[in-house]
Amino acid sequence: MPVPKQYQQMDSVEPMQVDEDGTLSQSNDFIIDNPNFDLDQYANSFQGLAKIRRLMFIAKHCPTLRADALRLSLQTVEGTHNTPLFSELRQRVQQATGDPKYSPDAEDAVTFVTTTNRKAAILLERLDSDLKNYRSNSIKESIRRGFDSLGDHYVDCGELNQALKMYMRARDHCTSSKHIVQLCLNVIKVSVLLGNWQQVLNYYSKADASMEPIDLSKGPHSGVTGAQETACRLLCAAGLAEMQNRKYKNSARLFCAAIIEHCNFPDLLSPYCVAVYGGLCALASFDRQDLYTKVLTSSTFKQYLELEPQLRDVILNFYHSRYTSCLRTLDEMRSSFMLDMYLVPHMDMLYTMIRNRALIQYFSPYLSVDLHKMASAFNTSVPYLEDELTQLILDGQISARIDSHAKIMYARNVDHRSAVFQKVLEVGEAYQLRTKALLIRSLLQKHNICVTHSSDSKNGDNEVVSESTKRVKQ
Repeated sequence: MPVPKQYQQMDSVEPMQVDEDGTLSQSNDFIIDNPNFDLDQYANSFQGLAKIRRLMFIAKHCPTLRADALRLSLQTVEGTHNTPLFSELRQRVQQATGDPKYSPDAEDAVTFVTTTNRKAAILLERLDSDLKNYRSNSIKESIRRGFDSLGDHYVDCGELNQALKMYMRARDHCTSSKHIVQLCLNVIKVSVLLGNWQQVLNYYSKADASMEPIDLSKGPHSGVTGAQETACRLLCAAGLAEMQNRKYKNSARLFCAAIIEHCNFPDLLSPYCVAVYGGLCALASFDRQDLYTKVLTSSTFKQYLELEPQLRDVILNFYHSRYTSCLRTLDEMRSSFMLDMYLVPHMDMLYTMIRNRALIQYFSPYLSVDLHKMASAFNTSVPYLEDELTQLILDGQISARIDSHAKIMYARNVDHRSAVFQKVLEVGEAYQLRTKALLIRSLLQKHNICVTHSSDSKNGDNEVVSESTKRVKQ
C-alpha cells in the first residue's frame, strides 16, 4: 500500500536500520516430532501478527502440528488487512493438507483479497484526510492520534516499516509524559516484530524515564491498573530484548519484576512465556541466593511458575542439588521449548550454562570429588564429565586439578591469608600514588603554576607556565 505523498515529503526520521534477526536463520535445521504441546491453548494466548508468526514457526518445524497451526494462522489473518500474508498462508495450507479449496487462486480467496484491499485503501484515504484536517487546524493532540491511527493501520496491513515511521512522526506532537510513554510502547511493539532489539531497549529507557514512580506490588484495583500494565509491558519487552542480546541475568531480573496480575498483552508475550524465559534465564545466571529470593520465594514470580509446574520442579531440584532429576526434566521439556521462535537461538547456550552452574555448585563444598560418583549424579560418562570439568577449569570457573589416573578432582589449596595480605599491599600502593598526585597538584596550585599545551612545540610537548610569567607576556 503506497504512502501518501505528503508523508514522503515531511521532515522526519530516517528509515530504521533493522538489526538482522537471526532467529529463523539459526533454527532451520531441526524437526520436532510428537511434542508435548497444547497448540490451541498456546495460540489463544496471543493475537495479531505475534500469534501468526509463532504459529508459522511451529508449522515450519513440527510436521505433526503443521496443518492445524497453518489453519489457525489463516483464521487469524482473515481478521486483518494483510492480504499478501493471507495468500501465502492459503498456499501453505493447501500444500500441507492437499485440499484444493485452500488454493490462493480460488474464487473466495480472490474475492477476499480484492474486497480487503479496497477496504484498506478506503480506510487509509479517510485516515489521511483526517490527518490533513488536524494539521490545518494545528491541534497537536489530534495530530498525534492521527499518526497513531495510521501506524495501527499499517501494522494491520503488515507494513511494519511504514508503521514505524508513522509512530515516530507523532513524537513532535506529544504534550505530556503519558503521550511519550504511548509513543515508546508503539515503537517497541513494531521493533519487536522487526527484531530490532537495540531499538526496544532504547525506547524502554525513554519510557522508563518519562513514567512516574509506580508501586507494582499494589493490587489490580488500586486505581493505577493502566500504569501498572504499561510498566509490566515495558519490563517484559526489555526482558525479551536483553535475552535476545544474550544478557540473561538482566533479562531474568526484568522478567522477575513483572507482576502477573498486570501481565496482559497478547500482542507481545503471554504469562507462560514470561515464566519460561524468566525461569531459564534465572537458572542460567542467578546464584543460589538470588534464585531463592527472586524466584522461588518471590511473591511475584512464583505465581508465573504455577503456569509451568515442571519448570518450577526443575528450579526446586536445582536449588536442592538434585541434579539428576533436574537435568532429566529439562531434557524432557526441550522439545516444547524448541517450538518458541524467540527461545530457540538460546537453547544450547542456556542449557550449557545451567549444566555448568550445576557442576560448579556440586563441587563447591568439597576438597575432592570422585568423578565416578559425580558422573552418576549427572547421568553421564566419566570421560565426558572429565572433558566438561577440564573446560571449566581452563575457563577459571572452577579452581581445581584432576587426577586423570585415579579419576579424582582436587580443589586447589588457596592461601587466603597471603591473598588478603597481597591485596592490602596493592591497595596501599595505590593510596600512596593517589596521595602523591594530590600533593603535587596542591603545590602547583599554591605557586600558581599550570601545565599548558605549547602551540609552538612541534612535537606536542607540554609547557609549564606560572601565572606571573603569563602576566609579563601579556
